[in-house]
Amino acid sequence: MKLSDFKFLVFILFSLNSFCQNTISGTITSVSGAKLSLVEIYNKTTGNKYFSDKNGAFSIEVEKSGSFEFTFYKENYAILDIEISPSEANKLIILEKTTELSEVVINKQREKVFALNRLKDIEETAIYAGKKTEVIAVEKLTVNKATNSTRQIFAQVVGLTINESSDGGLQLSIGGRGLDPNRTSNFNTRQNDYDISADVLGYPESYYATPTEALNEIQVVRGAASLQYGTQFGGLVNFKIKKPTTKAFEITTRNTIGTYNLFTNFTSLSGTKGKFSYYTFYNYKQGDGFRPSSKFESKNYFANLNYQFTNKTSLHFDYTHFSYLAQQAGGLTDVMFNEDPLQSNRTRNWFAVNWNLFALRLKHKFTNNADFSLQLFGLNASRKAVGYRSNRVSNNDIIGTERDLIIGEFKNWGAEARFLKRYKIRGNNSAFLIGTKYYQSNNSGVQGPGSSGSDTNFTIASNEFPFYTNQSDYKYPNLNFAFFGENIFKITPKFSITPGFRFEKIKTQANGFYRKINLDLAGNVILDETKSENITKDRNLLLLGLGLSYKPQNRIEFYSNVSQNYRSVTFNDIRTVSPSQVIDNNITDEKGYTSDIGIRGQITDKITFDTNIFGLYYDDKIGEFETRNPNGSAAIVRFRGNIGTAVTYGFETMLDWSLSKTFFDTKENLTWNIFSNIAITESEYLKSEIPNIKGKKVEFVPLYNIKVGTGIGYKNFMSSIQMAYVSSQFTEANNNFTDKNDNTYGIFGQIPTYYVADFSCSYKFKYFKIESGINNFTNNSYFTRRATGYPGPGIIPSDNRTFYTTLEFVF
Repeated sequence: MKLSDFKFLVFILFSLNSFCQNTISGTITSVSGAKLSLVEIYNKTTGNKYFSDKNGAFSIEVEKSGSFEFTFYKENYAILDIEISPSEANKLIILEKTTELSEVVINKQREKVFALNRLKDIEETAIYAGKKTEVIAVEKLTVNKATNSTRQIFAQVVGLTINESSDGGLQLSIGGRGLDPNRTSNFNTRQNDYDISADVLGYPESYYATPTEALNEIQVVRGAASLQYGTQFGGLVNFKIKKPTTKAFEITTRNTIGTYNLFTNFTSLSGTKGKFSYYTFYNYKQGDGFRPSSKFESKNYFANLNYQFTNKTSLHFDYTHFSYLAQQAGGLTDVMFNEDPLQSNRTRNWFAVNWNLFALRLKHKFTNNADFSLQLFGLNASRKAVGYRSNRVSNNDIIGTERDLIIGEFKNWGAEARFLKRYKIRGNNSAFLIGTKYYQSNNSGVQGPGSSGSDTNFTIASNEFPFYTNQSDYKYPNLNFAFFGENIFKITPKFSITPGFRFEKIKTQANGFYRKINLDLAGNVILDETKSENITKDRNLLLLGLGLSYKPQNRIEFYSNVSQNYRSVTFNDIRTVSPSQVIDNNITDEKGYTSDIGIRGQITDKITFDTNIFGLYYDDKIGEFETRNPNGSAAIVRFRGNIGTAVTYGFETMLDWSLSKTFFDTKENLTWNIFSNIAITESEYLKSEIPNIKGKKVEFVPLYNIKVGTGIGYKNFMSSIQMAYVSSQFTEANNNFTDKNDNTYGIFGQIPTYYVADFSCSYKFKYFKIESGINNFTNNSYFTRRATGYPGPGIIPSDNRTFYTTLEFVF
């Protein structure tokens, strides 16, 4: 296409809505007549959102005559629903200031605003039509936020599997539909719409988890999100941090104490002055953990600065610093876990993270129907691990022997630009999205001998252990360019088709060396050689997808989507040696499809539901199976490589029923809801060149994954009870059952069926709120992970019964 032709196309798109425009305008004041700025204005008819200016004025262009339903909302003011037509020039809107509202009433207002803000077909410069989307309104939750209690926070997201740990919620590990939960590596993980993982291509693991106390909402868009956010099978998890308050200044401080010497502090400052606004927080955590040698300490700082140049142009800057040091108690064998899941035989294992994230975003509205965003982001981070990692987990850690040391440094930056244009086809609202992303990283990985001591020494001890067998030093310069687009074609007012594409150029490299040392039985060196490598993998991909949406009536939608997916193999995994795991040198990328068909919506304002069936098809699926070490030793290891072709499919349903609105609608200060979240998932390896794999189940796929709960609140008291039931799941493709007599490895066998229940409550009095709860109040002993590397190897037990209490003060 010639440049002149492209300019003409853009001109036509901008001009499609330039006629038949009407304007709704007015001024918003308080009862006393004070002009109210930054009032949120929702056009419920079109789904668009606006703000009043510093003089309380607003002006909204609409594309037809007639009346429109609007909702006006501002902190500390009652929500106002009103119908306005363009014929009403300079409409005066008066908002009534609220005082002494109960927590229940405040939550009901939040629910109403949340329903208006919930992911619509179009959000700024993103399209979600026809996709499987879920949004967690964090402020509505009565849960343990201080330790990022994942199973409570994500309780209403269907089908998720979770790796639980006792480190105060410093890391997030979620999967689902047969995807390994380890550090959420199968999702594109973002904070405020930018990447936060170590390396999107070469090492897509998330060592940083945004503290729940800072969050406004969590957006989860399942597999078909790949076209906008990457190629991954899992989809998108986007942590949206709270926006600045419209007040000039607000401070919130939360202090939490809990079992095993847990202490956390979360303090935030926020405010708006004219065109400038800010939100910043500091989060400190420390605790001893529920097992010996599992103490931790973390520090997290975040700053968000915003400047609104005009009603159409704004600039936003984010900086995040996160660092922590954790002692790791190591894994257990099945015998050790059954004897005492609280025990540990590791005293010298340490893990440290230092994370620095930067992001700058420009948002501009060319017109009310044309939006543009440009996001620049970068990461400067490291993670270090040192410890005794014998593949014989029952062996005691002996002071004076070498430890294994792994150091990873991550430096990357990227830019993502998006343009979205709304237009009409035969009177129906449609939208066109085009975008591009550039991503570049220069990471490094070093593995070698750690010191013989017990301290947090993260320096290579080559002089102390010159013939350590696991030594390597690599650079990983990666490059990614993506070009993507989607278009909502509104065929009728109720039916839309959304095709999309994503072109990816992916170049991954590994430059470095590894040292191969063999010893005889007497410990003498019989082979010592250094092998250099310079490997480059360059691929060009075109991924396609299609979404369908049919809305037969208000608040009800049938949706369907299918998308191609792709996951590149990571060099970092190939060259990092683990005594319990061997990785195939010929491992290749995996590719496949994801699809959903479902129905979702609301029945009046009492019941919210989402029910669907799904399917994931993998070709060259990467997985693990049990075998003898290919190096000729007698050791049994988990071998990681391309297992074969696999399919995962199932049924998911989520239902939330407001009993208070159904049976006690006149009780303004009462809220009571129940929810159920059920996933039934099956899986199978359809073909494999590995013996005895065809017909076996896929790893990390429990047949039943059920979460139920209820929340009750009266006036300023809120409470919730949740229970999770997860049936057994295999951890490797052999589908080996658990050997209860295994006192050597702990990495083979199933994750047994488990259930766990949690209780949380809160009470608010003026500017104070006290929260308390019991996690795992039935005190069950269970585990969700058999680790082959850190923090194991072996079984990683989940927390037993713990208590917490939080005191919050806002002024």
